[in-house]
Amino acid sequence: MSEPTGAARRRGPFKVGDQVQLTDPKGRHYTFTLEAGKNFHTHKGSFPHDELIGAPEGSVVRTTGNVAYLALRPLLPDFVLSMPRGAAVVYPKDAGQILAFADIFPGARVVEAGVGSGSLSTFLLRAVGDQGMLHSYERREDFAEIAQQNVERYFGSPHPAWQLTVGDLQDNLSDTEVDRVVLDMLAPWECLEAVSKALVPGGIVCCYVATTTQLARTVESIREIGCFAEPSAWESMVRNWHIEGLAVRPDHRMIGHTGFLLTARRLADGVEPPTRRRRPSKGSYGEDYSGPNADAGAAGR
Repeated sequence: MSEPTGAARRRGPFKVGDQVQLTDPKGRHYTFTLEAGKNFHTHKGSFPHDELIGAPEGSVVRTTGNVAYLALRPLLPDFVLSMPRGAAVVYPKDAGQILAFADIFPGARVVEAGVGSGSLSTFLLRAVGDQGMLHSYERREDFAEIAQQNVERYFGSPHPAWQLTVGDLQDNLSDTEVDRVVLDMLAPWECLEAVSKALVPGGIVCCYVATTTQLARTVESIREIGCFAEPSAWESMVRNWHIEGLAVRPDHRMIGHTGFLLTARRLADGVEPPTRRRRPSKGSYGEDYSGPNADAGAAGR
Protein backbone atom coordinates (compact mmCIF):
# COMPACT_ATOMS: atom_id res chain seq x y z
CA MET A 1 0.00 0.00 0.00
CA SER A 2 1.47 3.35 -1.05
CA GLU A 3 2.02 6.14 1.43
CA PRO A 4 -0.46 9.04 1.53
CA THR A 5 0.54 12.03 -0.56
CA GLY A 6 3.23 14.06 1.18
CA ALA A 7 3.81 11.58 4.02
CA ALA A 8 7.35 10.76 2.92
CA ARG A 9 8.23 14.45 3.20
CA ARG A 10 7.23 14.46 6.87
CA ARG A 11 9.58 11.79 8.27
CA GLY A 12 13.10 10.42 8.10
CA PRO A 13 16.44 12.22 7.62
CA PHE A 14 16.51 15.51 5.74
CA LYS A 15 16.61 15.10 1.95
CA VAL A 16 17.25 17.38 -1.00
CA GLY A 17 14.02 19.29 -1.69
CA ASP A 18 12.84 19.16 1.93
CA GLN A 19 11.77 22.36 3.63
CA VAL A 20 13.71 23.17 6.77
CA GLN A 21 12.72 25.57 9.53
CA LEU A 22 15.62 26.95 11.55
CA THR A 23 15.04 28.43 15.00
CA ASP A 24 17.66 30.83 16.37
CA PRO A 25 18.43 31.41 20.06
CA LYS A 26 15.79 34.18 20.20
CA GLY A 27 13.06 31.92 18.81
CA ARG A 28 12.99 33.49 15.34
CA HIS A 29 12.22 31.19 12.40
CA TYR A 30 13.91 30.94 9.01
CA THR A 31 12.51 28.60 6.35
CA PHE A 32 14.31 27.40 3.22
CA THR A 33 14.49 24.43 0.84
CA LEU A 34 17.49 22.10 0.94
CA GLU A 35 19.65 22.13 -2.19
CA ALA A 36 22.92 20.24 -2.61
CA GLY A 37 25.94 22.53 -2.76
CA LYS A 38 24.09 25.64 -1.56
CA ASN A 39 24.78 27.70 1.58
CA PHE A 40 22.33 29.25 4.04
CA HIS A 41 23.31 32.83 4.91
CA THR A 42 22.28 35.01 7.86
CA HIS A 43 23.77 38.13 9.45
CA LYS A 44 25.20 35.69 12.00
CA GLY A 45 27.20 33.71 9.41
CA SER A 46 26.45 30.80 7.10
CA PHE A 47 26.56 27.02 6.85
CA PRO A 48 26.31 24.57 3.91
CA HIS A 49 23.00 22.83 3.13
CA ASP A 50 25.02 19.61 2.78
CA GLU A 51 25.54 19.67 6.54
CA LEU A 52 21.82 18.97 7.00
CA ILE A 53 21.23 16.62 4.05
CA GLY A 54 21.10 13.12 5.57
CA ALA A 55 20.98 14.47 9.14
CA PRO A 56 18.04 13.54 11.41
CA GLU A 57 15.29 16.04 12.06
CA GLY A 58 15.93 17.90 15.30
CA SER A 59 19.62 18.44 14.56
CA VAL A 60 21.53 21.57 15.58
CA VAL A 61 23.81 23.36 13.13
CA ARG A 62 26.26 26.16 13.76
CA THR A 63 27.04 29.03 11.44
CA THR A 64 30.50 30.40 10.73
CA GLY A 65 29.65 32.96 13.43
CA ASN A 66 29.23 30.10 15.95
CA VAL A 67 25.47 30.67 16.36
CA ALA A 68 23.43 27.51 16.92
CA TYR A 69 20.20 26.88 15.00
CA LEU A 70 17.70 24.09 15.64
CA ALA A 71 16.63 22.41 12.37
CA LEU A 72 13.16 20.90 12.04
CA ARG A 73 10.64 20.45 9.26
CA PRO A 74 7.99 23.19 9.46
CA LEU A 75 4.63 22.06 10.78
CA LEU A 76 1.58 22.80 8.65
CA PRO A 77 0.69 25.88 10.80
CA ASP A 78 4.24 27.15 10.29
CA PHE A 79 4.03 26.50 6.56
CA VAL A 80 0.76 28.37 5.98
CA LEU A 81 1.93 31.41 7.96
CA SER A 82 5.11 31.68 5.89
CA MET A 83 3.68 30.75 2.46
CA PRO A 84 3.64 33.29 -0.39
CA ARG A 85 0.31 35.13 -0.29
CA GLY A 86 -2.09 36.42 -2.85
CA ALA A 87 -4.87 36.89 -0.30
CA ALA A 88 -4.95 36.72 3.48
CA VAL A 89 -4.56 33.18 4.79
CA VAL A 90 -6.96 31.35 7.10
CA TYR A 91 -5.15 31.26 10.44
CA PRO A 92 -4.36 27.83 11.90
CA LYS A 93 -6.63 28.51 14.88
CA ASP A 94 -9.60 28.92 12.51
CA ALA A 95 -8.55 26.08 10.20
CA GLY A 96 -8.43 23.76 13.20
CA GLN A 97 -11.92 24.83 14.24
CA ILE A 98 -13.21 24.24 10.72
CA LEU A 99 -11.73 20.74 10.59
CA ALA A 100 -13.26 19.92 13.98
CA PHE A 101 -16.70 21.52 13.85
CA ALA A 102 -17.34 20.94 10.15
CA ASP A 103 -16.33 17.34 10.91
CA ILE A 104 -13.94 16.92 7.98
CA PHE A 105 -13.18 13.20 7.84
CA PRO A 106 -10.94 10.92 5.71
CA GLY A 107 -12.67 10.18 2.42
CA ALA A 108 -15.09 13.11 2.73
CA ARG A 109 -16.36 14.88 -0.38
CA VAL A 110 -15.79 18.58 0.30
CA VAL A 111 -16.48 21.72 -1.71
CA GLU A 112 -14.62 24.92 -0.88
CA ALA A 113 -15.30 28.42 -2.20
CA GLY A 114 -12.68 31.14 -1.79
CA VAL A 115 -9.24 29.53 -2.08
CA GLY A 116 -7.19 32.63 -1.37
CA SER A 117 -3.56 31.56 -0.91
CA GLY A 118 -4.34 27.87 -0.37
CA SER A 119 -3.99 27.75 3.41
CA LEU A 120 -7.36 26.14 4.17
CA SER A 121 -7.14 23.97 1.04
CA THR A 122 -3.95 22.41 2.41
CA PHE A 123 -5.59 21.66 5.78
CA LEU A 124 -8.67 20.21 4.07
CA LEU A 125 -6.64 18.01 1.71
CA ARG A 126 -4.62 16.56 4.56
CA ALA A 127 -7.88 15.78 6.39
CA VAL A 128 -9.80 14.16 3.50
CA GLY A 129 -6.75 12.19 2.32
CA ASP A 130 -6.03 10.69 -1.08
CA GLN A 131 -9.37 8.83 -1.16
CA GLY A 132 -11.45 11.93 -0.46
CA MET A 133 -12.38 14.82 -2.73
CA LEU A 134 -11.84 18.55 -2.42
CA HIS A 135 -13.25 20.74 -5.19
CA SER A 136 -12.14 24.33 -4.67
CA TYR A 137 -13.61 27.35 -6.44
CA GLU A 138 -11.77 30.67 -6.73
CA ARG A 139 -12.96 33.73 -8.64
CA ARG A 140 -9.51 35.22 -9.22
CA GLU A 141 -7.10 33.36 -11.47
CA ASP A 142 -4.03 34.98 -9.87
CA PHE A 143 -5.10 33.76 -6.42
CA ALA A 144 -5.76 30.28 -7.83
CA GLU A 145 -2.25 30.10 -9.30
CA ILE A 146 -0.63 31.08 -6.00
CA ALA A 147 -2.79 28.59 -4.09
CA GLN A 148 -1.89 25.78 -6.49
CA GLN A 149 1.81 26.50 -6.11
CA ASN A 150 1.55 26.56 -2.30
CA VAL A 151 -0.42 23.32 -2.11
CA GLU A 152 1.97 21.51 -4.44
CA ARG A 153 4.96 22.88 -2.56
CA TYR A 154 3.62 21.48 0.71
CA PHE A 155 2.70 18.01 -0.61
CA GLY A 156 5.61 17.80 -3.05
CA SER A 157 3.34 17.12 -6.02
CA PRO A 158 -0.24 17.70 -7.23
CA HIS A 159 -2.69 16.19 -4.73
CA PRO A 160 -4.86 13.43 -6.26
CA ALA A 161 -7.95 14.50 -4.28
CA TRP A 162 -7.87 18.15 -5.39
CA GLN A 163 -9.73 19.85 -8.20
CA LEU A 164 -9.40 23.62 -8.62
CA THR A 165 -11.89 25.62 -10.68
CA VAL A 166 -11.55 29.31 -11.51
CA GLY A 167 -15.00 30.88 -11.35
CA ASP A 168 -17.98 31.55 -9.09
CA LEU A 169 -19.28 28.61 -7.11
CA GLN A 170 -22.95 29.48 -7.65
CA ASP A 171 -22.42 29.52 -11.43
CA ASN A 172 -20.16 26.47 -11.75
CA LEU A 173 -21.10 24.06 -8.95
CA SER A 174 -21.88 20.69 -10.51
CA ASP A 175 -20.86 18.40 -7.63
CA THR A 176 -23.56 16.26 -6.05
CA GLU A 177 -23.68 14.09 -2.93
CA VAL A 178 -21.29 16.48 -1.17
CA ASP A 179 -20.60 15.85 2.53
CA ARG A 180 -19.26 19.27 3.53
CA VAL A 181 -19.15 22.77 2.04
CA VAL A 182 -16.80 25.47 3.34
CA LEU A 183 -17.45 29.05 2.23
CA ASP A 184 -14.67 31.60 2.80
CA MET A 185 -15.98 34.58 0.84
CA LEU A 186 -17.52 38.03 1.12
CA ALA A 187 -21.13 37.00 0.45
CA PRO A 188 -21.69 33.33 1.34
CA TRP A 189 -25.49 33.86 1.31
CA GLU A 190 -25.29 34.11 -2.49
CA CYS A 191 -24.21 30.46 -2.66
CA LEU A 192 -26.68 28.89 -0.24
CA GLU A 193 -29.22 27.87 -2.88
CA ALA A 194 -26.58 26.01 -4.90
CA VAL A 195 -25.01 24.55 -1.74
CA SER A 196 -28.36 23.21 -0.48
CA LYS A 197 -28.79 21.23 -3.71
CA ALA A 198 -25.30 19.74 -3.54
CA LEU A 199 -25.23 18.72 0.14
CA VAL A 200 -26.40 15.29 1.30
CA PRO A 201 -28.95 15.17 4.15
CA GLY A 202 -26.99 15.66 7.37
CA GLY A 203 -24.20 17.42 5.48
CA ILE A 204 -22.63 20.56 6.90
CA VAL A 205 -22.14 24.02 5.48
CA CYS A 206 -19.43 26.02 7.26
CA CYS A 207 -19.00 29.75 6.61
CA TYR A 208 -16.02 31.91 7.53
CA VAL A 209 -16.79 35.64 7.57
CA ALA A 210 -15.00 38.70 8.91
CA THR A 211 -17.70 41.11 10.13
CA THR A 212 -20.82 41.02 12.27
CA THR A 213 -22.95 42.30 9.37
CA GLN A 214 -21.80 39.40 7.19
CA LEU A 215 -22.45 37.00 10.06
CA ALA A 216 -25.98 38.30 10.67
CA ARG A 217 -26.96 38.21 7.01
CA THR A 218 -25.56 34.71 6.52
CA VAL A 219 -27.42 33.35 9.56
CA GLU A 220 -30.71 34.93 8.50
CA SER A 221 -30.27 33.63 4.94
CA ILE A 222 -29.69 30.11 6.26
CA ARG A 223 -32.89 30.39 8.29
CA GLU A 224 -34.87 31.76 5.36
CA ILE A 225 -33.82 29.09 2.87
CA GLY A 226 -35.62 26.57 5.09
CA CYS A 227 -33.61 23.38 4.49
CA PHE A 228 -31.02 23.73 7.25
CA ALA A 229 -31.18 23.15 10.98
CA GLU A 230 -30.55 26.13 13.27
CA PRO A 231 -27.03 27.50 12.58
CA SER A 232 -24.37 27.85 15.25
CA ALA A 233 -21.92 30.78 15.24
CA TRP A 234 -18.77 31.57 17.24
CA GLU A 235 -15.26 33.00 17.17
CA SER A 236 -12.06 31.84 18.84
CA MET A 237 -9.11 33.70 20.30
CA VAL A 238 -5.65 32.38 21.16
CA ARG A 239 -3.45 33.66 23.96
CA ASN A 240 0.01 32.22 24.57
CA TRP A 241 1.61 32.08 28.00
CA HIS A 242 5.07 33.09 29.14
CA ILE A 243 6.60 30.49 31.46
CA GLU A 244 10.02 31.20 32.94
CA GLY A 245 10.63 29.76 36.40
CA LEU A 246 8.06 31.31 38.75
CA ALA A 247 7.16 33.98 36.18
CA VAL A 248 4.03 32.41 34.71
CA ARG A 249 1.78 34.94 32.99
CA PRO A 250 -0.14 35.47 29.76
CA ASP A 251 1.73 37.06 26.89
CA HIS A 252 1.07 40.73 26.28
CA ARG A 253 0.01 40.00 22.70
CA MET A 254 -2.56 37.52 21.45
CA ILE A 255 -4.28 36.43 18.24
CA GLY A 256 -7.67 38.04 18.73
CA HIS A 257 -10.47 38.37 16.21
CA THR A 258 -9.66 36.96 12.78
CA GLY A 259 -13.15 35.90 11.71
CA PHE A 260 -16.47 34.35 12.66
CA LEU A 261 -17.37 30.75 11.97
CA LEU A 262 -20.84 29.32 11.60
CA THR A 263 -22.11 25.86 10.75
CA ALA A 264 -25.51 24.43 9.84
CA ARG A 265 -26.73 20.89 9.04
CA ARG A 266 -28.66 20.04 5.88
CA LEU A 267 -32.13 18.64 6.56
CA ALA A 268 -33.74 15.84 4.58
CA ASP A 269 -35.73 16.97 1.54
CA GLY A 270 -39.25 18.08 2.38
CA VAL A 271 -38.55 18.47 6.08
CA GLU A 272 -39.24 21.79 7.78
CA PRO A 273 -36.82 22.93 10.47
CA PRO A 274 -38.22 22.86 14.01
CA THR A 275 -39.48 26.21 15.23
CA ARG A 276 -36.98 28.12 17.32
CA ARG A 277 -38.11 28.12 20.93
CA ARG A 278 -35.71 30.82 22.10
CA ARG A 279 -37.61 34.08 22.47
CA PRO A 280 -35.90 37.00 20.76
CA SER A 281 -35.36 40.21 22.65
CA LYS A 282 -37.64 43.16 22.06
CA GLY A 283 -36.98 44.82 18.70
CA SER A 284 -34.57 42.11 17.55
CA TYR A 285 -36.00 41.95 14.05
CA GLY A 286 -37.32 45.48 13.51
CA GLU A 287 -40.84 46.70 12.81
CA ASP A 288 -40.87 45.72 9.13
CA TYR A 289 -39.35 42.25 9.46
CA SER A 290 -41.49 39.48 7.91
CA GLY A 291 -39.10 36.54 7.73
CA PRO A 292 -38.75 33.44 9.97
CA ASN A 293 -39.79 33.98 13.61
CA ALA A 294 -41.64 37.19 12.75
CA ASP A 295 -44.48 36.18 15.10
CA ALA A 296 -42.00 35.49 17.91
CA GLY A 297 -40.42 38.87 17.34
CA ALA A 298 -43.81 40.55 17.53
CA ALA A 299 -44.56 38.72 20.76
CA GLY A 300 -41.36 40.08 22.24
CA ARG A 301 -42.27 43.67 21.40
